[in-house]
This record gives sequence, C-alpha cells and structure tokens, in this order.
Amino acid sequence: MAKRTLFNETEGPAGETPDVRKLSQLEPGQQADCYALLSDRQRAETRDGKPYYRCQFRDLARTVTSMIWNDSTWFEACDEQWQSGSFFKLRCRYLENQYGPQIEILQIREVTDEDRQHGFDPADYLPRSRFDASAMYEELRGLVLGEIADVPLRNLVLRVLEAHRERICEYPAASRNHHAYRSGYVEHVLSVTRTAQYLADKYRAYYSGMSPPLSKDLVIAGAVLHDIGKMRELSAHPHGADYTAEGRLIGHILLGRDMVRETAREIEGLDGEMLLRLEHIIVAHQNLPEWGSPIAPHTPEALLVHYADDIDAKFQMMALALGEKLPDEAEFTSRNNPLRRAIFRGLGLD
Repeated sequence: MAKRTLFNETEGPAGETPDVRKLSQLEPGQQADCYALLSDRQRAETRDGKPYYRCQFRDLARTVTSMIWNDSTWFEACDEQWQSGSFFKLRCRYLENQYGPQIEILQIREVTDEDRQHGFDPADYLPRSRFDASAMYEELRGLVLGEIADVPLRNLVLRVLEAHRERICEYPAASRNHHAYRSGYVEHVLSVTRTAQYLADKYRAYYSGMSPPLSKDLVIAGAVLHDIGKMRELSAHPHGADYTAEGRLIGHILLGRDMVRETAREIEGLDGEMLLRLEHIIVAHQNLPEWGSPIAPHTPEALLVHYADDIDAKFQMMALALGEKLPDEAEFTSRNNPLRRAIFRGLGLD
C-alpha cells in the first residue's frame, strides 16, 4: 500500500481513536470514520486533457461520490491500486450539493481482518433480496412441474434451470434499474411467472373459443426462461453486476434464445413449433427495438409474458423510489430514479 493511503487510526480529539459511523448516518458537514464499498470507479478527462476519477462509495442506504482529481493526494493510489468491489476504511467529510451526496476523503485504506473486531461485516454492504433464494427457486421449479403439462417442454425448462441453479439463485436481475441486487434474478423471474400464470388462466377462460387456444404451457415456460440469457450476459461481483463481453456484444435476448436451442437438442420429442413459439417469447419479451427486442410479440403467449415482465420491472422501480428517505412533508419523490419521474407520495395519507 502506498504511503499516501496509510491511515492514522488515532487521529481524533485528544489522540483517541475516532468512532466508526455508518456512511448513511452522516449529516452535511460532518466528519467521521466509515467503512464503505467502492462500487464504481470511472476514469475521465477534463476539458484540458487532465485525467481524473469519479469514485462512488456506498453502504446499503447511501451512495456518495468522491472526485479524485489528478493533483489530489489520492490520485496515484486510485489509479494504481483501488479496485471496484473493494472495501475501504475512510476518514471523510460528508457534503451535499447540486450534484448529490459527496465526500471529501481525508484518509483512506483498504479494510483488514482486524476491522471485523470493530464492527466491519461485508454482508452489511451487499444488498440482497428480502426473500430466501432457495425457497424462491423451489417455488419456481414447482410451478414448472405443476403447470407445464407437455412433458418435453417441461423437461427442457427443468434442464435449463438445473444447469444454472447456482447463478439463478445468486445473480441480480440487472446491473441497474430493477432487482439489481443479490438474488434479484430469481425474485424477478418468480414474480413474472406468478403474474403470467394468473394472466394465462384468466385469458384462456375468457377467450375459450380462440384458435389455436392460448397455451398456458408456453406462457409458463416463456416466463421462466425469458431472461435466462442474463446468466451469460452478466457477471456478478460484490459491488453489483457487470456485463460480460458476449453480454455487451450480443445481449441477453439472443443469448437466451441460443441457450434454449442448445438444450432443446438434448430433449426427445420436443415439438418443433413449440420450440419456435418459446424462442419467440424470449426474443420478443422486451417488445421494442430500443429495449432490445428485434421483434414485437406476435403470439398471445409472448404478449402476456411481455406485460408480466414489464409490470414487474416497472413496479419494483416505483416501489424502490417510494422507499427512499424523504422529509415527511415531501409530496413527491425526486426524479433521480430509473423511471425518471417524480412520483406522488400524497398529502400525509398512509
């Protein structure tokens, strides 16, 4: 560790060790020692070509930005040593301005095993689903077993699930925007499948004379597998999800179609049109080219899966925005959310 990153553990009033506080507890202007995760580190250049870094540190409840300019005490260490996904002990001053929460770094070092004796626990900095991942996976698998009557199609879905079980239970659903936390993928897929199951039952009964009839088997299979390509699109890290090379160059929609095709070769008796319709659900589930789909839904099953997926993602974004801590009198949230809109909280009504 370079000398400039050394940390004076006893540089407090009267020489005592300063208390460690949570980053999210700091008030504007307050100075304290904090543990934080370096969640993002982006290099850029000023207009006159000088390099700098925009670093984001966070705990579970707050993300702050620290600008590391090229003449900063910390520029060399940031450039050569700091890595996204690493934990640090900071002595910092918390600020708020028009650019959002900021910190001025006074001292910094990476955490050590000794920090655990002073309250540091990595699990406290890694957001995850509120629900048990194993239980969600088993419920998802149970829906496949109980709701897909076509045996080859059921076997296809089960084989894909089992091949990726560990990542399905651990991965976020996205790198940002919705369900972007540990086990967010299985939470999202299970929720989409529940909604799709309800919609399939409703509209199959409501339009019983439709020809061909709505296939509940395909709706369930498509809901379970609509995002399966994210197992190849994303790579999960403690600070969140990053895109793999094939994720950036191809994307989860086509990767998912490829994964289903690869597995389908191993399934005896799978009907060719059934596979085609399942592939179409995966390819069309985001509806618009600007959202990633090369084609809009052209089957009723694809239409239902698209809307089940869309409402689950959008509602989670809105719920997340409404969960932010605001003054009691604030009638609207900020626009700083994935929906890019100020959401009405109400006039003090529960």
